[in-house]
Amino acid sequence: MHTKKILELARSEHIAFVQMQFMDILGGLKSITLPASQLEKALEEGIAFDGSSILGYATIDESDMRLCADPNTFLILPSLNGEDKTARLLCNIYDHEDKPFSGDPRAILAKHLNVLKKQGWTLNTAPEYEFFYMRQDQEGNPTNIPADNGGYFDLMRDASDKAREETVNYLDALGFEVEASHHEVAPGQHEIDLKYTNALDSADRVAMMKHVTKMIAQKHGLYATFMPKPVFGLSGSGMHTHISIMDQKGKNLFYDKTKPYQLSQMALYFVGGILKYAQEICAILSSSVNSYKRLVPGYEAPVYISWANRNRSAFVRIPAGRESKTRIEIRSPDPTGNPYLQFTVMLAAGLKGIQDKINPKEPMEKDIYHMESKERAKENILSLPDNLGSALDFMAKSTLAREALGAHVFEHFLYIKRKEWGSYIKHVTDWELKHLLPIL
Repeated sequence: MHTKKILELARSEHIAFVQMQFMDILGGLKSITLPASQLEKALEEGIAFDGSSILGYATIDESDMRLCADPNTFLILPSLNGEDKTARLLCNIYDHEDKPFSGDPRAILAKHLNVLKKQGWTLNTAPEYEFFYMRQDQEGNPTNIPADNGGYFDLMRDASDKAREETVNYLDALGFEVEASHHEVAPGQHEIDLKYTNALDSADRVAMMKHVTKMIAQKHGLYATFMPKPVFGLSGSGMHTHISIMDQKGKNLFYDKTKPYQLSQMALYFVGGILKYAQEICAILSSSVNSYKRLVPGYEAPVYISWANRNRSAFVRIPAGRESKTRIEIRSPDPTGNPYLQFTVMLAAGLKGIQDKINPKEPMEKDIYHMESKERAKENILSLPDNLGSALDFMAKSTLAREALGAHVFEHFLYIKRKEWGSYIKHVTDWELKHLLPIL
């Protein structure tokens, strides 16, 4: 969309405010809100801001940065409660030397997708976002008490259902095409699935969806959390990500009816790359200390690095559906992370598999959770890291992760997350007080 068209649309729709949105390296959505009278200037000159105030962006001496709007991302946001009309623009980041900022997560993904485009390929993704609606206390603070007692596919017709339905309507009004939504396995747990689209638009939509989900939950007196494991003993929230590669004519390059499982050699190599580098990219896909409370046996979350057609304990699964619907599903990512970086490392690992012709072993259709350790060792089935510290150690040694993310994000992410891990392991938990204090 051209600047002139955006200005005409803003005037005709009586837009009052414009949110200039961007994301920090951990996945936090940021925004500078402008009155519509400043939109033309912002489109022409960008918006200066202090980069040192954004997690993982810049030091004090390099803090002068600039937001430059991507005109193709102009969206008019549906009004809630009759407030003034607001639009949003996603922004690219420029550094203190007025060069594209190497730590801009959206630009990192776009760069990799442009390389793919030169080969005539498009990466499509469709994340399944799970989250919990929680109750709030009398002061409006979030608790970890689920807001409902529902189970898988239950129709509750309570505040949770109404909040989810309003969220779906809002996303549809944005043109995001929600394919389905439903109650998940655990009390208070819900899922919203967006339609398959190219990876950059998909990540853009994820960023907005998380914001909208929280905003509408608050309107209904609830708190929406994307924390992977907010309640002990209940299923955790994942972001199962479906991936395929298309050519310029829209042909699915992962499909080949003549091959076993009707998967092309490209698809198998892509799976091989994902499996080989699973440990090295795990810290990006599962980026919180809490993520590893979800990645445990017994809750259909992956623990072991394998692939399968039907087995939901596998790290990579091949869902039903062939021809244009052929895709792979990566089951370890969760919704706490940065979607631009998550898609980037999954793409990098898969493409490395294609480049190096990494063939995966035969799919493992057994329930790996119940295999003896000797049997897993015989099958050479490795495990995902079992905590954030271990995942960061794998990432720190990874050439693939460094090259995919770039030195800035690679180093800043490790620094920030190692601080998180260091703080976490020093903390005395309720479990220790309950189980150790009485006997030690």
